[in-house]
Amino acid sequence: METLSIGQEIVAACERLGRHSDDPDGLTVAYLGAAHRAVAADLKEEMAGAGLAVTVDAIGNVIGRRSCGRPGARTLITGSHFDTVRNGGRFDGRLGIVLPIALARHLNETGERLPFDLEIIAFAEEEGLRFASTFLGSSPLVGQFDASVLERTDAAGVRLADAMRDAGLDPAGIAGLRRDPGTVLGYYEVHIEQGPVLLAAGEALGVVTSIAGGVRHSCRVTGSAGHAGTVPMRLRHDAGTAAAEMVLALEERCSADPSATVVGTAGRFEVVRGATNVIPGECQFTIDLRGAADGPRDLALADVLRSCREIAARRGVLFESELTMNVPATPCTPAWVDALAAAVASLGRPAHRMPSGAGHDAMMMGRALPMAMLFVRCGNGGVSHSPHETMTAADAGQAAAATLAFWRGRGTAARDVPAKAQE
Repeated sequence: METLSIGQEIVAACERLGRHSDDPDGLTVAYLGAAHRAVAADLKEEMAGAGLAVTVDAIGNVIGRRSCGRPGARTLITGSHFDTVRNGGRFDGRLGIVLPIALARHLNETGERLPFDLEIIAFAEEEGLRFASTFLGSSPLVGQFDASVLERTDAAGVRLADAMRDAGLDPAGIAGLRRDPGTVLGYYEVHIEQGPVLLAAGEALGVVTSIAGGVRHSCRVTGSAGHAGTVPMRLRHDAGTAAAEMVLALEERCSADPSATVVGTAGRFEVVRGATNVIPGECQFTIDLRGAADGPRDLALADVLRSCREIAARRGVLFESELTMNVPATPCTPAWVDALAAAVASLGRPAHRMPSGAGHDAMMMGRALPMAMLFVRCGNGGVSHSPHETMTAADAGQAAAATLAFWRGRGTAARDVPAKAQE
């Protein structure tokens, strides 16, 4: 039997996890659905097979721990999320879980002990697909969990708290998941880039310097439904056309942003109970705004919401919006960025430093802990959040080698970086 390289092991593990989906025609894994539970079970098996001590916490995170055997040793946390967007990709999130599992297996086989305890966390939820609330998995660990989200319902009317109980989880135990930063060295995450920058540069790896902040709103436009043939154009209160104009206002404002760093997306747009011959009476859409700095992003959001209200008033419809996410931009810890860049350079690769325009669990963990993040090149033009998302085994192997080099240096360098006080 041919022995797989570590890069091939990583790709194969992502392929195995990708077999589970809520949608037979694509990869969709929503928090605590049937596919989500199946992935969690597979991850428990993968971790145990790598020699890790496995637990599942109150929010559903799957945790694999490897002790260094030294009393009082601090813990390096690494990981990512295993839920997906609708019709997503096989490597988004999962790469940051299976890569450290593969390394843990390698370390156990060689008998190497790291100078710290290692904890690999497969975060149960980051994307917000089912309950429109992101970072459910990572936020409790840094004391940032918003308990009000337990009352949110999914499309079928199921409360988040009830879904947790049905899955055997304990909402009351979430508060106890907060980690003492004095016992933790920091957080490290490997993630596919989800963009074309590394591909265009011809580089396999990128060292993240900061993670853009993001804000999301769920919007509803209510007008008056009517017969498509009998209501004159001048007498209509069309929720669909009003919402469409609002989305165009979002695009126009972000395209002309003075900072040139703000991007805006209306990723979901729905005519509620729509029919071909009926004037839309209700339309719902989402706003997703991101920026490298919070100030320009928040200014753009204020402008967009003001434009939406003005459009609603002019068209005689009602506009309502609800904030569903507000995450500040997060810089990576400078000393850790330098150490990770040195680890990449030790492989004979340029240390390509770059910001992340996408949000990650690292931005939540970085609120309380030293944090670093490694990007891995995407194929197919850099496409992600798509079934066409891809990554090579060679690049995965390079990421594993850089990660191990970085870990080996954390036993001394990380002690020089004080843990942040929890907010």
